[in-house]
Amino acid sequence: MSYLLKNILKKTKEAIKDYHMIEDTRGIMVGLSGGKDSITLLYILYQFWRESKYKYPLAAGHVGMGWDTDITSLRDFCRKLDIPFYYEPSKIATIVFDVRKEKNPCSLCAKMRRGALNNLAKKNGYPKVALAHHMDDAVETVLLKMFYEGRMESFSPVTYLDRQDITVIRPLIYVPEKDIRRLANSLSLPVIKNPCPANGYTRRHDMKEIIRLVEKTNPLAKERVITALKKMSGEKSWKC
Repeated sequence: MSYLLKNILKKTKEAIKDYHMIEDTRGIMVGLSGGKDSITLLYILYQFWRESKYKYPLAAGHVGMGWDTDITSLRDFCRKLDIPFYYEPSKIATIVFDVRKEKNPCSLCAKMRRGALNNLAKKNGYPKVALAHHMDDAVETVLLKMFYEGRMESFSPVTYLDRQDITVIRPLIYVPEKDIRRLANSLSLPVIKNPCPANGYTRRHDMKEIIRLVEKTNPLAKERVITALKKMSGEKSWKC
């Protein structure tokens, strides 16, 4: 096992322990979009399962956006790990871009995708959904909330959705995006190119640029934001 894999697994274990993400054998469905983050999360949770005392059923769920995307490599990867793969077709792309013509499509798109994924998990008997949000996502969300909504918060590492009786976990919350990218490349994970026309042209992308500028003077800036969130929330929720 490489040092990079060990380090990511260590940080994932830390987050799982801090927020009590996995303490029983309830099944977990990973939201597998095909990007580097989600496919890395699936691989990491598989590695964690191999050494954990909790032998939870692990599955992958892919919500089709409506684009003509070849997901054969995702199916093959799951088959290689002996992980069930579930597919849910949708017309989310058509609704967001053609019907609604959203100028800032990410929020509506993410909401619809999460809803479809939660339904897919619930339908197939998985009461937990694992999303691949990482440290950079959390910090970018803080900046977005501050600049555009006047609030100091981010998404929670663990969220219980009582209407759907689904628990959402984010095990990569302590892992920097650069480490995920390096691991996905080193393992040659079957990453699918994002076909979204808004990719790289969103407010979130602007926040990435701001963080890069700050890190030039403070390389630990993202870690400091995570620490601040934990202190403000008492490590229970990051919605301060």
